[in-house]
Amino acid sequence: MSIPLLDLKAQYLELKDELDSAVGDVMSSAGFIGGPRVRELETAIAEYCGTKHAVACGNGTDALFLILHALGIGKGDEVITTPFTFIATAEAIAHVGATPVFVDIEPDTYNVDVSQVEAAITEHTRAIMPVHIFGQCADMDPINEIAKRHGLRVIEDACQAIGATYEGKRAGSLADVAAFSFFPSKNLGCAGDGGIITTDDDEIAAACRKMANHGTTVKYYHDTIGVNSRLDALQAAILLVKLPHLNRWNAERRAATAVYDELLADTSLGLPVTREYGEHVYHLYIVRSPERDRIMDALKAAGVGTAAYYPVPLHRQEALGHLGYAEGSLPVAEAACPQTFALPAFPGITREQQDVVVAALLEAGV
Repeated sequence: MSIPLLDLKAQYLELKDELDSAVGDVMSSAGFIGGPRVRELETAIAEYCGTKHAVACGNGTDALFLILHALGIGKGDEVITTPFTFIATAEAIAHVGATPVFVDIEPDTYNVDVSQVEAAITEHTRAIMPVHIFGQCADMDPINEIAKRHGLRVIEDACQAIGATYEGKRAGSLADVAAFSFFPSKNLGCAGDGGIITTDDDEIAAACRKMANHGTTVKYYHDTIGVNSRLDALQAAILLVKLPHLNRWNAERRAATAVYDELLADTSLGLPVTREYGEHVYHLYIVRSPERDRIMDALKAAGVGTAAYYPVPLHRQEALGHLGYAEGSLPVAEAACPQTFALPAFPGITREQQDVVVAALLEAGV
C-alpha cells in the first residue's frame, strides 16, 4: 500500500462537483481578477478568524511583505523571528530591507522560545514575527506584552495555522496583523498560490490593499509604487468551496494524530507536544529521531510518504550567511533540524493506512 504524505487528489474527488461548478462559473463569467468572489472570500475569512478586515493577495510570502511595507519597516530596522521555519518568513523581512533577528525555539513545540525574545530587542527593533509552526500557535500573550512594553508591532506568520486557536481566539486575530498562505498543501489550500492578510487595523488593511494593487485605489492614478499581488477569482472560488469543510478537516487531522500518539507512545520517537492554551491544527505531524535519515529511507522503501522539516535552520542558510550567525549560536534549532520529519496525517487518512505507517516505523526499529 502506497501512502502519500498528503492526499490532495482525494480532497478534490470529495468536492469534485462543487469545485468543478465553481471553476466553471468563473470561466463563464470571464471575471478573473478581483470581483465578487474575492470580496466574498475576504468577508468569509475575516469572519472565520474574528477580524475586521481580510485582504487577499497573491501568496503567503507576499502577505508578509505587504504587512511589513504597510508598517513602514525597512532599511536599518530589525524584526525578531524564528530560525525554524520556511525561508519565506525571513525572505519577506529581507525584501523590505530590514534585518531578521533570530531567537531560538522551544525543544518540544518548535515554536519561538518566548523567554529569549526580550533579550534580542535593540534600538533598531520594530516588530516581532512569531510563526505558528506546524499548526500550533506560539505563546502570544507574553509576546504581545513584550511588544507593548517596547512599542513594537506583532505580526503573526500564521501561514501553517488557519483554524488554530489560542485562549479561545483564532490564529489571525492574536496580534496587530497576520499573514496566511493558501498554498495547495496548507490546511486550506487553493489550486495554485494564494494568500490573505487579517487585521482589525483600518490603516494597515488599506495600505496592504493599495500596495498589492500597484499602489492605487483609483485605476491609473498611483500615489505610491506598489506591486502586483492580487488573488485570482478562480482561486477565491475554490477556497470558498473548501472553507466550510476546514473545521472538519482540522478535526480529522487531530483524530489522526491521536492514533499516532497512542500507537507510537512506547517508541523512541519524539512525538508532538500540544500546549494547553489552544487547539492545534496539525498542518504537519512532526516526529523526531537522531536516526531520522535511516528511518525516512525505510518509510520511503515501504511506500510511505515523508519529508524532513526543516533540514537547515534559517540562520545557517547560505542566503542569510551575511547575518553572521555562527554554528552553535541557536543550539535548540540546530539540534532539531537533523532530526525532525513528518508522517502522513492528512484529512481522511484511514486507520488501515496509519497501521501501515506504524508497522513501517516499527520495522525500522524506532
